[in-house]
Amino acid sequence: MVIVQVASPEGMVIAVAQKANSLAHTKWLCNHHIVFSPKYRRKAIYNEYRRDLAQIFRDLCQWKGVEIIEGHLMPDHVHMLAGIPPKISVSSFMGYPRGKSSLLMFDRHANLKHEFGNRRFWAEGYYVSTAGPDEATIAKHVREQERADIAQDRPGVKEYEDPFARGPQGG
Repeated sequence: MVIVQVASPEGMVIAVAQKANSLAHTKWLCNHHIVFSPKYRRKAIYNEYRRDLAQIFRDLCQWKGVEIIEGHLMPDHVHMLAGIPPKISVSSFMGYPRGKSSLLMFDRHANLKHEFGNRRFWAEGYYVSTAGPDEATIAKHVREQERADIAQDRPGVKEYEDPFARGPQGG
């Protein structure tokens, strides 16, 4: 996905255009703001753990075909703006990186077993909200789509006779 920002002369962002991704029969722009935290909201994401988690999330999202648009690992929670394809539900996607990253973190850092126990690094819940394009972008898309449809509907060759008519008798 490509995000283009247009700035005014004063430096203020006045328009944001987002190019939709595509699958075989689908154009999509499904961005989700996701927040989740370690078990007991412990401040466990720092230094070596932070570097490892960042790489783990990049790899897991790439394997699932999910694009991380923006991501921040805070000491006690993770913020992620992700483009999740419509063929994957948000809940099934969230189970994947949280579950796999837990297993990988416990494999790489044996000392975490004493803090967290039973190989569960993340707390049970998470927060998610959709982050779609703004109103101006949607209005522009609708206008351009109407023009494109009209241009496509114009026949290049004029039909001189009705293909369903029976001929000059009309009957």
